[in-house]
Amino acid sequence: MKELIDRARHHGEVFAIGRRKQIDAVLIGFPVAYNDAANDITNINAYSKSFDFLSLEPELYSVDDVRKRYA
Repeated sequence: MKELIDRARHHGEVFAIGRRKQIDAVLIGFPVAYNDAANDITNINAYSKSFDFLSLEPELYSVDDVRKRYA
């Protein structure tokens, strides 16, 4: 287990853990830059590679499209 935790923490690897061919838990590293103003899911998504594919997509919106700013 220590090896999996170290790999998740230091190398950003993600592990699905389960039994009987069903995932019961996901092991990811804890966000280094955790934002208390955001919820846990937002922090995990910001830290994970889940949205890396968006870097290949064209920008559809600009700052001028923002209607409300959050501090």
